[in-house]
Amino acid sequence: MTGDPKSSEDIRLGLADRGFSGKILRLDTQVTGSSLSPEELEQRLVEMGFVEGARVEILHEGAIRRDPIAVRVANITIALRRSEAMAVIVE
Repeated sequence: MTGDPKSSEDIRLGLADRGFSGKILRLDTQVTGSSLSPEELEQRLVEMGFVEGARVEILHEGAIRRDPIAVRVANITIALRRSEAMAVIVE
């Protein structure tokens, strides 16, 4: 998924703190640190509802290195590794 050029307000979901709430702008699976291939990671994220325009909120984070995170996207709560959340660009 591609989108507008990166603006100064765009951040990666994997860098956001608990309580963050925003909107998904695009996916960038090329530089995430995930063990999945970029294509596989993008497919999984889209299947879970991480699509452009969806509202997203970080509800909880793990005790060890703040990983994994519990994310509400649309009306679904999903556990996601921060390395995978790095592929989600939000505002």
